[in-house]
Amino acid sequence: MPKAVRFAEYGGIDALNVVDVDRPEPGERQLLVKVVAAGINPGEAAIRQGFLHDRFPATFPSGQGSDLAGIVEEVGAGVTGFAEGDEVIGFTHNRASHAEYVVVEDDQLIHRPAGVPWEQAGALFVAGTTAYAAIHAVKVERGETVVVSAAAGGVGSLVVQLARHAGATVIGLASEPHHAWLTRHGAIPLTYGEDVGERVRAAADGTVDAFIDAFGAPYIELALELGVPGERINTIIDFAGAAKHGTKAEGCAAAARADVLRELATLIADGDLDIPIARVHRLEEVREAFRELERRHTRGKIVLKP
Repeated sequence: MPKAVRFAEYGGIDALNVVDVDRPEPGERQLLVKVVAAGINPGEAAIRQGFLHDRFPATFPSGQGSDLAGIVEEVGAGVTGFAEGDEVIGFTHNRASHAEYVVVEDDQLIHRPAGVPWEQAGALFVAGTTAYAAIHAVKVERGETVVVSAAAGGVGSLVVQLARHAGATVIGLASEPHHAWLTRHGAIPLTYGEDVGERVRAAADGTVDAFIDAFGAPYIELALELGVPGERINTIIDFAGAAKHGTKAEGCAAAARADVLRELATLIADGDLDIPIARVHRLEEVREAFRELERRHTRGKIVLKP
């Protein structure tokens, strides 16, 4: 029988199990995809722990996973533009991609460009669309200076590259082991911590135009101290801080569309965007994968491969 990740109650990493499930069947305008790679994300850990119950309650037993890349196994009624055997990149809102097979709506898939590696394809959706939404939320323009916190993480690493692609100067806050990567991708690396505000001012020559927070508190407060207007501050995690200070908090939901996915995949295929892959785990190693993710020191993405 096919296997999938499930958790039967809110809890820690030990709540995750890989179990046998029935092979899903595609309905109208749906496709069955055999998963080749599926990224994991902090939001999935937060949902499983119950931290987002008020916004995204779980129904038990719950699956998990949004990101996916794979091969079309079966095509449902009314689907056009896809055929069995097609290689695809996509997403699901049904918490289901951490599995061997997943049913996907036909408007949540694109064809995988040949130049996009499977691991990057499977890790693209959540981090990519979140980074895309954040860049557009603060309206990054050529010649501006943008600060990014958690600049080497799954989302931050893509924000850095998209901001550079837009022509901005990027100051990336990250621990020292990640500085070489940031430098290679055109950013000015700075270590977070003591006196970071003074060091950012010096690196920015006094002016910071926009701030994208991919870490959480206290970076909204830092951005305001640096003189960044509230409408040009975006956080993908500190929702309480955004509500308190009137800043933006746009993420994946603001750009969860196939056309955005296609644009990002094209950038990867053209060599203009790189998704760092920190580690690839087998589906059966899902606990180990999330244990690594929840340490919050990973550069880039962690991927499951059934």
